Amino acid sequence: MRSTAEDRTLLPEHRAEIAELCRFLDRTPQAEEPALLRGPDGTTRSLPPEVYEALMVVVRALSEGKAVTVAPVNTTLTTQEAADLLGVSRPTFVKILDEGGVPFSRPGRHRRVLLADVLDYKEKRRTLRRRGLDELVELTEDSGLYDS
Repeated sequence: MRSTAEDRTLLPEHRAEIAELCRFLDRTPQAEEPALLRGPDGTTRSLPPEVYEALMVVVRALSEGKAVTVAPVNTTLTTQEAADLLGVSRPTFVKILDEGGVPFSRPGRHRRVLLADVLDYKEKRRTLRRRGLDELVELTEDSGLYDS
């Protein structure tokens, strides 16, 4: 059975506890020893650095009141899930697909996109926006508009 983005999305329901955990993690210096995870039965396991970093990202986002979706990068998304991830409407995302902005497959009647491709598109879009803003600032500085 395929899990949906809703099944993998964590909502910040215990905000006070998450905020305290975030403060604890921020106060804790990076150690040479790996972090440990203690299970409900009391057994402990050391965490690989990439798992610890992933947990840090999740805790920080949840402490800021953001929802977090955890999914493997090769996960396929529906057009609605991808649109939600990009913060656009589904028709706008379909237009992006039709213009060749993101590759897609059509295993049946419905289009599917890879999460990795959507994240790549999002990063390219962010980079283009940043470049445009930098150019605008440069033009404004060259015109002396910041001096007044």
